[in-house]
Amino acid sequence: MSARSDSPVRDGEAGPAPVPDEGPQITQAECRQCGTHIAGLDGRYSCGVCGWVNHHSEGHRQLPTADDDTDTTNHLA
Repeated sequence: MSARSDSPVRDGEAGPAPVPDEGPQITQAECRQCGTHIAGLDGRYSCGVCGWVNHHSEGHRQLPTADDDTDTTNHLA
């Protein structure tokens, strides 16, 4: 029997090709500390119940740099 294209990705297998930049994506997971269902942006999560936060490097895409910021006006100067 052949594998279905919508089957979940298993460890060690490549996932689907990344979609061209469509902006941040809302992702969902289970909190690793208390098990609460949480949502985040591009794989970056924080739990409002217990305070757990995953490391920024675990996200699904690179964070923008300061040079990528289009609002470069310094409102404090």
